Amino acid sequence: MRSVLDKLVSWIGLALACFLLIAGGLLTWANGFIGDQVHTQLIMQDITMPGGDALTGLPSADASALKKYSGSKLDTGPEAKAFADHYILVHMNEASGNRTYEDVSGEYIGLSDADKASADGQALGQLRQTLFMGNTLRGLLLYGYAFATVGTIAGIAAIASFAGGAILLVLVALGLWHARRTAVAADQSTTRPVAQPV
Repeated sequence: MRSVLDKLVSWIGLALACFLLIAGGLLTWANGFIGDQVHTQLIMQDITMPGGDALTGLPSADASALKKYSGSKLDTGPEAKAFADHYILVHMNEASGNRTYEDVSGEYIGLSDADKASADGQALGQLRQTLFMGNTLRGLLLYGYAFATVGTIAGIAAIASFAGGAILLVLVALGLWHARRTAVAADQSTTRPVAQPV
């Protein structure tokens, strides 16, 4: 019975190991695919991370967040997040006095046609357009960051799946070895001759 139980547990372990190895392969593919897509989409934007004088006008926390990427091409998720949150957003807030697109747009829509045609109305309309474009670019960059993060998580999960699969394969081999050893020991105990009394 012990041998049968060892074999049953071992075959279940083998099935789980196969599942984990297949999952690891799919997660590795997902990691590579997402990484390639994020890199390709970001590199097409042809954005160079700000450095030098472009950082001096920023608050110190934002400048330090961007400094490590200074002068490089924006082609990774973390760079996209840093550019979106510490460069674009800072300039948007500076231009709008920390007002959101919704605030500025609502104010502009509330103007009469004559007020919209005035210099102040046109400046407000331009600010509205600037905030719209900034929010759009920020959103796209942050989507890139989100997908890059998913890709990173898939890569970590792939490593864990491969490690789990390898451990299970070792345990399966040990279980089958133990089942064979138990079966041989059981056979020897049943075939051993019984000593006859003299």
